[in-house]
Amino acid sequence: MTTIKDVANLAGVSVATVSRVINERGYVHADTRKKVEEAVKQLNFSPNEVARSLYKRKSKLIGLLLPDIANPYFPQLARGVEDRMQEQEFRLIFGNSDEDEQKEKDYIQTFIQNNVVGVISSTNYPHSSIYENLKIPVVFLDRTPLDSPSVFADGREGGRLAAREIIKRGSRRITVMQGPAHIKPAQDRFEGAIESIRQAGLDYRVIQTTSFSFNDVGLWADELFSKYGDTDGVIASNDIAAMAVLHEALRIGKKVPEDMQIIGFDDIPMSSLLSPGLSTIRQPAYEMGREAAGLLIKLVEQAPIENKHIQLPVSFIERGTTRKVNSDG
Repeated sequence: MTTIKDVANLAGVSVATVSRVINERGYVHADTRKKVEEAVKQLNFSPNEVARSLYKRKSKLIGLLLPDIANPYFPQLARGVEDRMQEQEFRLIFGNSDEDEQKEKDYIQTFIQNNVVGVISSTNYPHSSIYENLKIPVVFLDRTPLDSPSVFADGREGGRLAAREIIKRGSRRITVMQGPAHIKPAQDRFEGAIESIRQAGLDYRVIQTTSFSFNDVGLWADELFSKYGDTDGVIASNDIAAMAVLHEALRIGKKVPEDMQIIGFDDIPMSSLLSPGLSTIRQPAYEMGREAAGLLIKLVEQAPIENKHIQLPVSFIERGTTRKVNSDG
């Protein structure tokens, strides 16, 4: 295998000079540069390594992977990432995996082939081997794999908050939509909700959902009402699921929030445009995107990092699918 020392010997220069040429760092006389470049070409010196050394310094490309661009929550994340990256003159290559693991792997390979210097991934599969084998920094956004740099909201507290608010407003026969079992934030918010319901001494029902996409939410809403028709409170796995429940409740003649209360999760923009408006747990999606971008920039630039795991707070947004709190209660 040809080494940088072989290039230096052929060109009649030092290894340091060859390094300066291929990394474009420091002054090198034009004649000397030409000798080095000719030696690199003559020896066929690892052109991929040369390219790699160049793009590590010069590339401003970042790969951003989202699981479902049709879900309005994820473009909010993307906008936060993009705005922060633009401030530092980085550019994004975007991939939409449709919650498909193979498609996700294909996009990661595309990112690598385009010489990205880092990846931000809102993946459903953070433990996939493709991430373990990457040689560039990765930040997981809205996902919380152990020991990996990540930015996420406090889902467990979000679940607790949703349960406390719906109970405080009078619901007693509560159904919780669990969310995909393989996505930790979904389980965090589910477990937080169950914790608060149990603390209140109430029983609960569960509807298991398998994704956060639009495709099946109507079926889950149908299942909820066919199994638990007497439900008077629903804590949904996300705003899209909550919207499907609201649509079905109104279709079958239930009054919201009088007969049944609904709380979503995310606070996507259209939540406030519904009638009634959707009460929900707000995740600060835009801010999360910015934080993820900032963290990745530090990793790429090898800057000091105080915290590789950034958790942002959540809040309850009161709208029309929950009742007003009884001030006398």
